[in-house]
Amino acid sequence: MDGIVLLKEDHKTVEKLFKQFEKAGDGAHVTKRKIADQVIEELTAHTWIEEKIFYPAAREAAPTTKDHVLESIEEHHVVLWMLSELKDLDPADERFDAKMTVLMENVRHHVEEEEKEWFPEVRKAMGRNRLTELGEQMEAAKNAAPGDPLAVPSADH
Repeated sequence: MDGIVLLKEDHKTVEKLFKQFEKAGDGAHVTKRKIADQVIEELTAHTWIEEKIFYPAAREAAPTTKDHVLESIEEHHVVLWMLSELKDLDPADERFDAKMTVLMENVRHHVEEEEKEWFPEVRKAMGRNRLTELGEQMEAAKNAAPGDPLAVPSADH
């Protein structure tokens, strides 16, 4: 699978989870906890493969994306810390929904920038064969991704 297609599929998966969260009722604490746990798992693996494989390759193939990549890493930093806080937060806590809402806003902004502003540039610079190779590497690396959001490199910056 093409690396950019893989990342976009991840984006769609997370967006579906966000919509489920938004549709869950005010008292749906068990449902919201399950959704939040899935979001944490998905985004931790996603940021891991982006930082370990995709971003370095993107910077190499399309050096003009450097600033976009650096900004994305900083956005990851914020998201990963929010994920780590959500991981241990009781869904009945009054801050749970608010924290999840801010997380969703941050992730949606990040996804829009990646997909509209610089993925097309990377696609053009890399070509199909390189993107397919990257996609295979990223798919394999997902299995090695940590479960703890704070184990992703940008969480430490």
